[in-house]
Amino acid sequence: MERWAGRSRTQKDERLNLRITAEEKLLLQQAALATHVSTSQFVLQAALRSAEETLVRRTSYVVPEEAWERLVALLDRPVRTIPSLAKAAHRSPSPRER
Repeated sequence: MERWAGRSRTQKDERLNLRITAEEKLLLQQAALATHVSTSQFVLQAALRSAEETLVRRTSYVVPEEAWERLVALLDRPVRTIPSLAKAAHRSPSPRER
């Protein structure tokens, strides 16, 4: 997740303005000072990390091993033909034919 740490040399054309309390600003400034970066860089890095983590949580799923093995076993089973479903599939035009 340190992917965003070295992006300070890229040309930046966009702005993002925030309204914060004096206490929040002081906290951010102190944290930036402690990590030897500007307040803007500290806020940007933290926001980008958070955004990336949020998106990963929404797109990645962790499945317990037992559940995964059950799913794989179901997928590996031989195909079972369901006559009524096969009949309906042949009766309806395919999406390309519509």
